[in-house]
Amino acid sequence: MEDLTEFLSAVSSVVWGPFLLIPLLLGTGLYLTIRLGGMQFLKLGVALRLGLFTRKDAGAEGDISQFQALTTALAATVGTGNIVGVATAIGIGGPGALFWMWVTALLGMASKYSEAFLGVRFRTTDDAGEKSGGPQYYLERGIKNRFGKVLALSFAVFAFLASFGIGNMTQGNSIATNVESSWNIPLWVTGAVLSILTLLVLVGGIKSIGRVTAGFVPVMIVFYVLGAIYILIANIDGVPAALALIFTDAFTGTAAVGGFTGSAIMLVIQMGVARGIFSNESGMGSAAIAAAAAQTTHPVRQGLVSMTQTFIDTIIVVTCTGLVIITTGVWDLGGDSAALMTGEAFSHGLPGEWGHWIVTIGLVLFAFSTILGWAYYGERNVERLFGRRGVTPYRVVFSLVVFIGCTVPLAVVWNFSDVMNGLMALPNLLGLLILSGLIVRETRHYLKHDPELKANKDEIEAFMRDQPGWGEWKAGDVVGSSHHRERQVPQGGTRQP
Repeated sequence: MEDLTEFLSAVSSVVWGPFLLIPLLLGTGLYLTIRLGGMQFLKLGVALRLGLFTRKDAGAEGDISQFQALTTALAATVGTGNIVGVATAIGIGGPGALFWMWVTALLGMASKYSEAFLGVRFRTTDDAGEKSGGPQYYLERGIKNRFGKVLALSFAVFAFLASFGIGNMTQGNSIATNVESSWNIPLWVTGAVLSILTLLVLVGGIKSIGRVTAGFVPVMIVFYVLGAIYILIANIDGVPAALALIFTDAFTGTAAVGGFTGSAIMLVIQMGVARGIFSNESGMGSAAIAAAAAQTTHPVRQGLVSMTQTFIDTIIVVTCTGLVIITTGVWDLGGDSAALMTGEAFSHGLPGEWGHWIVTIGLVLFAFSTILGWAYYGERNVERLFGRRGVTPYRVVFSLVVFIGCTVPLAVVWNFSDVMNGLMALPNLLGLLILSGLIVRETRHYLKHDPELKANKDEIEAFMRDQPGWGEWKAGDVVGSSHHRERQVPQGGTRQP
């Protein structure tokens, strides 16, 4: 087991090192930002309005509303990365790591838009009549050669494996260990309860997941952010100094102070980017899977809604965690204390036991929501690899693995998860670069006619009717099904929808 841990750690250091995934992530985000004209900054307001207030497109095809697709993606991303991941980045890389998490998010919003756009643009309908899309489809359907198929299948395999790691066992373990520490509840009891709850939600498919996440994800984020804001207001005098430290440390690194490990500039960037992508998943392609299920009248609309997920996850939630850690002065405890750092910061900043309760409850809710979101990601890739018949067995096995994650040590699983996440991102980022021309062309056309995202279904049909690909998207036989697939029947029978 030690040898396996060391091997996976070595692979992770290469995948997430300065010569592979980090420059590819930042480079892809920057390239798409330039080609899309900084759309994530110009259209953030209207995208937030559509996703959080309008919430759905009247008469649109899909399984869940745009808001439910957003909360499902948020459920998968707002997890331990927002609590422990931020602390790890700051504990090892220094306060400047938060700056690089911001950079990763702001550039990543263009990547998140692009992958969500493609997820809807090339979605299809499975044998149960549910929408299915994501890199496992759009890499093959958009890149119409053998290389596209290799990229698509590679993503599907890596995403399937990753769902049991970062989307399952690591989250369950975080819940179980925190519950045991806080309330002395045995690990196996927490594991059993989580497994049952997970299976109950998953039985209902994406519609059940969408209803659950739409109900408690916004509440848990507001609950956590309000606690952080209280601490920042109480320590308002320290906020300017914290911000100055973040910006200066981002370009200089930090010398060792007390228990802090110290960092050089490359380590600051590496930790910020790696933990940033771990938190918001921009460029990994995972959120495109949830976007593909959305009821939307055009891929651009859902792409913009999905883009706001990165903003909420990193620019709001991660920033709150990072500033609390820095302003309360616990950031120099070092990387070895990362698991406890956020809890210490909230306990210092809030009266009585409030800090402890907010972090513990927040971690439980964040981690459980991540389990639900990643369960859906995993099953869509199972459907791609094995067909609809593999979905039900996957849901059962996934729920049982939650119990395992709650009850066993997970050092090797964390390293495995980092590797799988990185390997997921590689084919997706290559695909985004190859398909960037299509993304830009169709995005510009749509926004030229509907810059405020207020057009109805008939108006969209009018200005899209003669555009390349629109007929395919409406027909449902190749991409973007708006009708259930037709099933073949024995010779002499008739084709039934």
